[in-house]
Amino acid sequence: MHSTQNFPQEHLPALLSQYRQFVSEELFPIDLKVVQGPFRSFLPQLETLRNKAKSLGIFAPHLSKEDGGVGLNLVQFAQVSEILGQSPIGHYVFNCAAPDIGNMELLHLFGSEEQKQIWLAPLQKGELRSCFAMTEPAMPGSNPIHLGTTAIKEGNEYVINGHKWFTTAADGAKFTIVMAVTNPEADSPYQRASMILVPLDNPGYRLIRNIPIMGEAGEDYLSHGEVEFVNCRVPVTNLIGKEGQGFALAQERLGPGRIHHCMRWIGICERVFDLMCKRAISRKLDPEKPLAEKQTIQNWIAESKAEIKASRLMVMDTATQMQALGAKAVKEDISTIKFFVADVLMKVIDRAIQVHGALGITDDTLLSFWYRHERGARIYDGPDEVHKSALARSILKNYLGK
Repeated sequence: MHSTQNFPQEHLPALLSQYRQFVSEELFPIDLKVVQGPFRSFLPQLETLRNKAKSLGIFAPHLSKEDGGVGLNLVQFAQVSEILGQSPIGHYVFNCAAPDIGNMELLHLFGSEEQKQIWLAPLQKGELRSCFAMTEPAMPGSNPIHLGTTAIKEGNEYVINGHKWFTTAADGAKFTIVMAVTNPEADSPYQRASMILVPLDNPGYRLIRNIPIMGEAGEDYLSHGEVEFVNCRVPVTNLIGKEGQGFALAQERLGPGRIHHCMRWIGICERVFDLMCKRAISRKLDPEKPLAEKQTIQNWIAESKAEIKASRLMVMDTATQMQALGAKAVKEDISTIKFFVADVLMKVIDRAIQVHGALGITDDTLLSFWYRHERGARIYDGPDEVHKSALARSILKNYLGK
């Protein structure tokens, strides 16, 4: 995963320039058509782009060189993630999209040699896709200790039963990592669940549907699946890490994941900001006056610029501290960037839609796509309100007894 052997810092500006050029020249011209779908019809074209990225030596920026990647550390990858985030297909083409990147991290850190050989290696090469099954429709999703899915050991097998949803990119994936209760009698609720790898050709697994998001179901990589496990049997060797480690592994996965998400959101903001400014200049209210002369529009442009810059500085500072001290040491900062950047993202998209007028709510630009797909940013990986509450409690602890 993120290399501890830093990619030479002096070469980073040239590398970032390479990514910017690739994204603007190869992805911008096609990404609106790709998200309008059907996604699968573009897979050969996207595979060609992946091969081009490999030939340029810029594929899988987050992986070490030994694993076929560029060898970037967390801080360096964060900067690349912003650039890739400017296109809805950027992270997919470079094989660092969620949930694959999180599953790579899990298997790299905690997978057995067999799991690494059979599943991790082809995942790193982009030969298959994966998904992650944790959230359940019947349980509050903000705390992963609340789970109804069970994995009961019978001989050399786990028998998994449960109902999951928002299993991102389940459509077309080859395996999932499912979080299920294995130790219901454990003293701590944080030690009851485990993570288990399930190949999706298993007869006990079923993709019920791709969940419509604000009227759009999506498919393949752009989907969120509702899935079920009915007497789904897998060998006990499919356990990732140890029994009862599920919650700890989920937290391990979410720390760097929030950096990845926040930088991707900033990338979206940059593309949306560019669309907003171009529209403000080109749209004429009469032959002489562009929309950009209106003070309200100018305010939105100025506020967006400041908020995007503040977001970037905040996230990069958190990434730098996380790289040096570990995720646990920057818990407050992770909560802060999660709700702050998600809020900025929605503000900037909303302003851009307003500047575009009626065009903004059509599917003729990427704005409506991002408005639908990224509204969830304020919900997944912990709702804004949960992060704000956790942050406030952590701050107020320092005032007790004063």
